[in-house]
Amino acid sequence: MGRPTAIRTQALSKSFGDTRALVSLSLDVAEGEVIGYLGPNGAGKTTTIRLLLGLIRATSGRAEIFGVDCQAHPVEAHRRVAYVPGEVNLWPSLTGTEALHLLGRIHGYVDVAYRDLLIERFELDPSKKVRAYSKGNRQKLILIAGLMTRADLLLLDEPTSGLDPLKERAFRECVAEAREHGQTVFLSSHILSEVEALCDRIAILRAGRLVEVGTLAEMRHLSALHVEAQMDGSVPPLSGLPGVSAVEVDGSRVSCRVTGSVEPLLAALAGAGVRHLVSREPSLEELFLAHYGSGQAASDAA
Repeated sequence: MGRPTAIRTQALSKSFGDTRALVSLSLDVAEGEVIGYLGPNGAGKTTTIRLLLGLIRATSGRAEIFGVDCQAHPVEAHRRVAYVPGEVNLWPSLTGTEALHLLGRIHGYVDVAYRDLLIERFELDPSKKVRAYSKGNRQKLILIAGLMTRADLLLLDEPTSGLDPLKERAFRECVAEAREHGQTVFLSSHILSEVEALCDRIAILRAGRLVEVGTLAEMRHLSALHVEAQMDGSVPPLSGLPGVSAVEVDGSRVSCRVTGSVEPLLAALAGAGVRHLVSREPSLEELFLAHYGSGQAASDAA
C-alpha cells in the first residue's frame, strides 16, 4: 500500500485573461517525498504554488493538501505548511530575531533548538535590522523561518535565490534532514544540479503543462546514453546500428550516442576488439534539454 498523499491536484488550471499559466495539472505528491518541480521562467511553477497557498483562485480544477481543499478551506489546509519564496519582503525596522519570532508566532510552532542550529549553519547575524540585510541574508532569514517550523509540508519556490555556494550546500543538508524527519518537500527550481542532488522524483513543466514526471532513473529515456571506446584496431562501422547516432571517429577512438538497447553496439565493438570503454548516463540538464531543445527556453532553464 502506498504512502498517504500530501499534495493532490486534479485538472488544476489558471488563466490570466488570454494567458494560460497552468493547464490541467494533475499531480500527486506522497507524504515524506521530496519532489522537484522544474521549468524555465514563465512555465507555471510559481502559479502552482500560489494556487496551493490559496493566494489566487483556480480557473478550474481542484487542489488538496493532506486531503483538504486548498481553496474551500485555506486555513485548515495550511496549518501543516511552511512556505519559502524566492523573493521576500520583510519588515525593515525589525531585527532578524524579531522577524523570526513574529513568523514563528504566525505559524504556531517553532523548534527552538533547530532554529538556533539553522542560524549558526547559515551564519546569520539575527541582531541586525532587516533593512541592513543583503539579499542573501534576507533569503537566509526566510529559509530559517520556514525550516524552523518543522512543518509537515515545505513549499519552496526558488529557495536558494541569492545564496552563495556554501549556503546552498547548507540548504541541501536541511532538505536531507527534512526527509529524515518525515517531512514532504515541494521544491520549485530551475537549478538542475540542486534538483538532481535532492529529489526523489522530478516533474517537468513546460508552458503551463506537465510534460514528464518520474524518478531520475525513470526519466533517463529522455536522452541518449553517451559511449566512448578505445579500439585495439580500426573502428567498425556503427552508423547503421539500431539506436546509434552522433558517431565520431578519431583514429582508433570512437564516441556515439545510444537510444534504447546497447546490445547491438556492444556486439559490434566486441567483435572488433575493445581496449577501453566508458558509458555515461545523461545528467538532469541533458534530460531537461531533451524536452526544451537548445533554444531560448533551454538557455533560460540552464
